[in-house]
Amino acid sequence: MTNDAQEAFHPAPIVVLGVVPSDPPFRLVEINGEVAGPAYNLLDVIRLAHQAGLTDPDLDDPAVVRWVGGGKYKWVP
Repeated sequence: MTNDAQEAFHPAPIVVLGVVPSDPPFRLVEINGEVAGPAYNLLDVIRLAHQAGLTDPDLDDPAVVRWVGGGKYKWVP
């Protein structure tokens, strides 16, 4: 990979992984490549972002959040 390609690729700082079937179900959240913790709803994603120093994350912006295994309203398997 060249430096130009590396500079062009900017992964989203927040990645919300697919639903884990548990009681209650949850989604793991990664922030800047580190597991930040489980989220049980959208407010948890915002809380985890704030704890990591990210203020006012736009959950609809794919440059900020990547939703894996379903969008922001998918919280059950």
